Amino acid sequence: MRIAVGQFAASPDWKDNLTACIDLAAEADRGGADLLVLPEGVLARFTEDRHRIREVAQPLDGPFVTELAAATARSTTSIVVGIHEPSDDGRVFNTLVLLRAGELIARYRKIHLYDAFGDQESANVRPADEPPVVVEVAGTKVGLMTCYDVRFPELARLLADAGAEVLVLPAAWVRGPSKERHWEVMVTARALENTCWVAASGECGPRNIGNSLIVDPLGTVRSRLAAAPGLAWAEADPGVTAAARGTLPVLANRRFAVDPTVRPLGSLPLGDLPLGA
Repeated sequence: MRIAVGQFAASPDWKDNLTACIDLAAEADRGGADLLVLPEGVLARFTEDRHRIREVAQPLDGPFVTELAAATARSTTSIVVGIHEPSDDGRVFNTLVLLRAGELIARYRKIHLYDAFGDQESANVRPADEPPVVVEVAGTKVGLMTCYDVRFPELARLLADAGAEVLVLPAAWVRGPSKERHWEVMVTARALENTCWVAASGECGPRNIGNSLIVDPLGTVRSRLAAAPGLAWAEADPGVTAAARGTLPVLANRRFAVDPTVRPLGSLPLGDLPLGA
């Protein structure tokens, strides 16, 4: 599977962002991409008044998704991109959509919200309580994750358990001390511990780091971008995945299963975990 990860700086205007996505999709199609991964939440970006995402959120049959899906009608490229979708509690869902051949193929609503480093995503975004999503692209099973999800290895493991050989990770990774290091370490760790490919797309611009990258199942960065808009490319060869899993059989050697139950926030304080007797 030929993968492209793309990055750009989203603006407050969804039409400008749609144009940027369509332009990157056309470039990916010309390059023969089976899969294009674009950043998280690019319907609109508000650096200061982040509550405005509630005002501009669109349903999945709204013009942003509909027009971007239409751009895939004559293409063989599947596109994964993040938008904000209205929910019934006044907040929005942070939703990934997978579009192919003019249609919405799958959606994933972000489970882990960025209530960290002084931010509070949950003030405007509703966390999902839905199971992880794996979808087939060009004969390869692809698992969907979003940004802060990468800090929770059990989600990546659940996707690997469901057969994922590639994990996609649209993100808007906020700048800060050591944050670029966190990004690269965790993207690489999710690849290594699950012997899978990780295609991570980071929005660039004044607030976010960019640094999109594609990592192979043994943790080698195959392609990457810095801070400028553009595309990075790699071939996710299933033979490489099989060889990695033969050489490093961590999925076969593990002794613990991951419980797929989505629990309420704050329901697992560390002191109550059954560790030892």
